[in-house]
Amino acid sequence: MAEAAKKPRPEFRNIGLGQILTAYRLPLAGRVSILHRVSGALLFVFLPFLLFLFDQSLTSELSFESFKFFLSNIIVKIVTLVLAWAFLFHFCAGIRHLLMDMNHDAVSKESGKRTSVVVLVVSSILTIAFALKLFGAF
Repeated sequence: MAEAAKKPRPEFRNIGLGQILTAYRLPLAGRVSILHRVSGALLFVFLPFLLFLFDQSLTSELSFESFKFFLSNIIVKIVTLVLAWAFLFHFCAGIRHLLMDMNHDAVSKESGKRTSVVVLVVSSILTIAFALKLFGAF
């Protein structure tokens, strides 16, 4: 009995983001869930910037020309591309969650992985198409 009392108890501590990213192998559905939250946070934080761009594009012809000049900057294009990715990914992942809420049979490990792949592929294709349009490929 005395030996059991001497055995040290395990310590459970809060883990940091570095440990989550390096030590744990999340399944694909977990990574998509985290990216869904990150994309939603990006959209929320940059909402004033998006509203400014929308306002500048609709006010007048002169403001639209200044908007086009502002959007010709490469930094603004990259920020716009990141925000477009956030919107498209958040939209696709939101549709995935809605479909899972409507069909509870779709909530399994296999279907979670399959729908996560669909979300990543569809949002990537849409983001690439947006990037090609943004950078003038067509």
